[in-house]
Amino acid sequence: MANKNQEIEDFHKAPNRGLNGIVVKEAIVLAGGLGTRLKEAVPDVPKCMAPVAGRPFLFYVINYLRSQGIEKFIFSLGYKHEMIEAYLETQFTTLAYQCVIEAEPLGTGGALLLALQKATTENVVVVNGDTLYKGQIIPAADFHFKCQAECTLLLQPMVNFDRYGVVATNDKGQIINFSEKQFYPSGNINAGVYLINKSALLSKQLPIKFSFEKDYLEQFYDKGEIVGIVQHNYFIDIGIPEDFNRAQHELATATLSVDKIDKSWTLFLDRDGVINHDKIGSYILNAVEFEFMDGAPDLFKKLSALFGRIIVVTNQRGVGRGLMTVADLKGIHQKMINAVTGVGGHIDAIYYAPAIVNNDADRKPNPGMAFKAKQDFPAIDFSKAIMVGNKMSDMQFGKNAGMYTVYVATTNPEAPYPHVDVDLRFANLNEFVKAL
Repeated sequence: MANKNQEIEDFHKAPNRGLNGIVVKEAIVLAGGLGTRLKEAVPDVPKCMAPVAGRPFLFYVINYLRSQGIEKFIFSLGYKHEMIEAYLETQFTTLAYQCVIEAEPLGTGGALLLALQKATTENVVVVNGDTLYKGQIIPAADFHFKCQAECTLLLQPMVNFDRYGVVATNDKGQIINFSEKQFYPSGNINAGVYLINKSALLSKQLPIKFSFEKDYLEQFYDKGEIVGIVQHNYFIDIGIPEDFNRAQHELATATLSVDKIDKSWTLFLDRDGVINHDKIGSYILNAVEFEFMDGAPDLFKKLSALFGRIIVVTNQRGVGRGLMTVADLKGIHQKMINAVTGVGGHIDAIYYAPAIVNNDADRKPNPGMAFKAKQDFPAIDFSKAIMVGNKMSDMQFGKNAGMYTVYVATTNPEAPYPHVDVDLRFANLNEFVKAL
């Protein structure tokens, strides 16, 4: 685990694990809905593509799941599936995913079974593409495996509601009743996030078309293999105009004001082209080739006085290609840290992604390194974090994790600005520090 007395934080290849040591890394997103009730607010798009705070709602669903350790996605699509596929192909080019398409509407259950045929793991997370519930998957998975459950529902407590039914459980977490929609002063609702055992569900010999809620959950819950775990997290279902409009405010990012930065904030920095001179078309292969950009490392003295944590996140494909060793990389980082600490600054951790393939979960723009940092530094609040980089992949990395972004135009000055993924732009790190 990283800490401030540790000079170098090596990148963790092992993901965060629950108590049982098992990680659920695969998710199915049910995104075939017509969005009928949203027609007056968002005409003629799938519900998951409804624009929320400047981005399709699906953006928030994907990145929530990635924050929970999900690395592989299966999208179950139907209505206007071409629109969703085009979005994934252009905006999530490095995401590990595949799509399955309903030739005709199969219901939520049929759509799930279709997607399960593509699942490569025994247990998967299932979510709805028009609902965002920021549940904690790892403790839910622990409960799922402890109960040896066929299906585990994440349940959200709610008060004074009539839009949802209530799910009742016993002291073992087994579901004992589903109550119909009506007014309730309080109760636990189905939050639309499930952990499902693939083999167990497929063994039910369910029909091709069916409702997952009505024809599976409500028909089989009394067997004791369907359980629920109550959590209390952010929940939004954009299926009706009122909540769709509410999401516009709740999921929007405030304007970045650098004068609000204090020790509760975290600074993430790319390395090559930001902290040190980049070697265009090649890699910095050893400590001798590492040369600080103008003004560094002295800039870190001011940065360290302002930010509570400073973390370096860097793609290092040269290691994966065998052009340099991990020892070479550690030598580079030790030189950097020695110089920074020598002027009174600090770097709390360094994470690197040596993967060759672009869809590795930890290679930027995929946000895996940010989430690993969050595991090691639980005090990190991504709404109070800034990613500084010199490539658009750095900016996408920051936005995928929920951070603010600062683009420095050291090596790629032609990058477009203003841009949805860029909050502020400066000529270099030195100019950014002057603005603080």
